[in-house]
Amino acid sequence: MIQRLRGLSLPGGARLWVSAASFAFVLTAVVSHGSQLLQLSLDRQSWLWLALGLGLSALSLVVNGLAWGVVLRWFGAAPRWTPVLLLFLESNLRKYLPGGVWHLVTRVRALRAGRPCRQPLSGRQALGTVLLDPLLMAAAALALVALGGGLGLLGLLPLLALVPRWLNPLLEGLERRRAQALEVDPAGLTPGSLRLPGYPWLPLLAELVFVLCRFGGFACCVQAFDLSVQLSWWGWLSGFALAWTAGLVVPAAPGGLGVFEAVLVLRLAVSVPEAPLLAVALSYRLVVSLADCLMAAAARRDLAALRNSGYC
Repeated sequence: MIQRLRGLSLPGGARLWVSAASFAFVLTAVVSHGSQLLQLSLDRQSWLWLALGLGLSALSLVVNGLAWGVVLRWFGAAPRWTPVLLLFLESNLRKYLPGGVWHLVTRVRALRAGRPCRQPLSGRQALGTVLLDPLLMAAAALALVALGGGLGLLGLLPLLALVPRWLNPLLEGLERRRAQALEVDPAGLTPGSLRLPGYPWLPLLAELVFVLCRFGGFACCVQAFDLSVQLSWWGWLSGFALAWTAGLVVPAAPGGLGVFEAVLVLRLAVSVPEAPLLAVALSYRLVVSLADCLMAAAARRDLAALRNSGYC
């Protein structure tokens, strides 16, 4: 009986159903609170807050690209910072494509071709750097969940998983599972051959700065709807970090679409009125999506200029 249950699988995979359920939850909430949402209005100061949120979201993407460069350097690569940043920004928009891996595929291809670094990386090195980056993001964000206290303190446990003794096998396991999807030959991933230089303190700190910048854009959306008094900023940060991590680790959801909003509402609706909370979540989604588009367009233009000059 147990073996039969293990053999059962949902059409499209469980992650797709989680994404669909999250999107349906958010859509249902929007419909049920439609009249309240329509009553909300934004004054001039609110629009200024949203504009500031757009700027901070764009800045967070730059910080994220530089943090990836720090991961590359920690991994033993020799990144050229401008091409690394532009590649990161230009490929970032592909995370919204179905599957949620195409931005990673683009980076693996570029690293193996030697474009953003001073020399080409092996398949294992390229795969390791693009997988360690989101792993560190999630660990940094979950550490911030602990600021909410209670069970949130469990968010500190992933920091222990970054100790080389456990990070090596964890990363090797991720490599084996994701190699084919990221266009790397699994035959070249010899078990036990991965050696990391130590605890990733500097990359983790860089990713923590990125998550805090990301929260800055969210906080501006909170201010735009005058909700900051409903909850302490520690509570907002903890709830945001949990929802953002959920959106990150469900790759079937393009860019965390639906998952982030659903987890945020479920986590914070007990303390914050649901209608304005939905407005904050939806406005934040629009702000970060617009920032993704603007930064990707600017990076594509600058990458073309670099390639024409022969630098990249």
